[in-house]
Amino acid sequence: MFLSRESLLTPVVFLASLITVSLLQVPRLQKLLVSKQDIPQETLEKNVKQENIRLTFLRNTPTFGYKNLVANWVYIDFLQYFGDDEVRDRIGYSLSPEYFEIVLKQDPRFLDAYLALSTSTSLYAGLPERSINLMNQGVQFLKPQVPEKSYYVWRYKGIDELLFLGNTPAAQASFTKAAEWASQYSDEESKYIGFASQKTAEFLSSNPDSKLARIATWTMVLENKIDDKTRKRVIKEIENLGGNVVINPDGSAEVKLPKKN
Repeated sequence: MFLSRESLLTPVVFLASLITVSLLQVPRLQKLLVSKQDIPQETLEKNVKQENIRLTFLRNTPTFGYKNLVANWVYIDFLQYFGDDEVRDRIGYSLSPEYFEIVLKQDPRFLDAYLALSTSTSLYAGLPERSINLMNQGVQFLKPQVPEKSYYVWRYKGIDELLFLGNTPAAQASFTKAAEWASQYSDEESKYIGFASQKTAEFLSSNPDSKLARIATWTMVLENKIDDKTRKRVIKEIENLGGNVVINPDGSAEVKLPKKN
């Protein structure tokens, strides 16, 4: 089979771009060898600006058919960024949506990314509008069966719309859609999600300002696969609304609702 010079150069150019972007990470990785408590605030803020430049470069670089590779790579970068608690406590999570703008642009069916997007961008970066906007763009590429259990994206969107924007009509619509998509599956997990989402939508239609609805929605977050940091934050939110969280011996959480709504 004869390969044209253009067909050979395309992957070479793409890989060269990846190498260039990787080299931009070397100074950042070297800094990890130094105690972060010794790094001046000014340096940390400079690193954020440099990382933002790197992400902008990635966002505008052609992928030449390697979309999933780029999405996975940037998602791994995000996990390192989000997991660096010591630095995040000092300068925040403002770059979270920048990672996901790239990830979901390249792979809008990357299901796990939507949960991380909601948690990092809405809960920690305080940018629920960006999170919801990215999900609104992503759901256009989803179907009830593609990817499998994609109803979770509607559920995450409904959670953000209710808890962070207080947009009850939008949340109700999202939970209704989650229930509709979940109803197309026969496994127990999907049946539970479908039932819970439908009940939440119905409850919001009659009790739009209910604390119980907000506690129930925070409980949805608690039921997700979340890290300890997020878990503590969610438990605090439930308790602030008057609920009580009991951690069972097996590690599962049980939420007790307040007597008054």
